[in-house]
Amino acid sequence: MVSIAFVCVHNAGRSQMAAAFARTLAPQGTTVISGGTDPAPQLNPTVVQVMLEKGTDLRTISPRKLGYDEAMAADFFITMGCSPEEACPAGYRGDTRDWDLPDPKGKSLDEVRAIRDAIEARVRTLVDEIAHKMPAAAGKGGSR
Repeated sequence: MVSIAFVCVHNAGRSQMAAAFARTLAPQGTTVISGGTDPAPQLNPTVVQVMLEKGTDLRTISPRKLGYDEAMAADFFITMGCSPEEACPAGYRGDTRDWDLPDPKGKSLDEVRAIRDAIEARVRTLVDEIAHKMPAAAGKGGSR
């Protein structure tokens, strides 16, 4: 079984979009989590809107703090465009990557759509990579 953690500071946009795409696209049995180091009170409403356009409803999802054990257990630890002024989460084992993506906070609808589409493309690439490394993991639909 493979686990993927999508992590950012506020867990209100990029990491939530990535996790939503991965839950749909990842091989069956893949554990997908999303968390932040300083979770916001709610998801970015524009993020919720652009994900609804793709058929994914995030309206009942809330930002959450990433647990230490979750971070330690992740085979793939993906941060979302960490900047020097943020307290960025760090991966502890496994494959740690930073996807240099702009924060959707304060961005226009079209800008957030572009971020969403970039995230979806990166998730598809990651899922393909995982599928090639784990050929026995057939099927789709990851878990939380």
